[in-house]
Amino acid sequence: MHDIIDVSLTTEDVMHGKYLTFLVDDVGYGIEISYVVEIISVQDITLVPHTHSYVKGIINLRGTVVPVIDMGMRFGGEEIEYTEQTCIIVLSMDEMSVGILVDGVRDVTDIEDDNIQDPPQTTGNSVKNHFIKAVGLSAGEVMQLIDVYRVFEMGVE
Repeated sequence: MHDIIDVSLTTEDVMHGKYLTFLVDDVGYGIEISYVVEIISVQDITLVPHTHSYVKGIINLRGTVVPVIDMGMRFGGEEIEYTEQTCIIVLSMDEMSVGILVDGVRDVTDIEDDNIQDPPQTTGNSVKNHFIKAVGLSAGEVMQLIDVYRVFEMGVE
């Protein structure tokens, strides 16, 4: 007699707990790998008039127009200075492609649910915390996990 074992896994199961980690202003952040489409080098970015300063503009990615946000500026800091490591992480959100400009990509990290907790509560100006949905611990390092939908909310400064 043989036991039947169901080994079917959905894409969501395989990606659960995996985060692409990246740097913005020497601070480590993570984003759920399920949102990541690809990582590309910085390309010519076409400016779009009358947008927020953190919206760098748009790029043409194989015929698809992709808006790009400078994460350093989005977090209230300075514009990212381009280096060899600077790149654009292309994300897919609700069937729309968007790009985030970061100082560099680190790796894909597994963060177990037990090692994820709510971000610390702050007093005063908590705009930066607005973009952080959780804090994860991986290999003894604290990683701020980004809420991708809040990053692209245009009403939040």
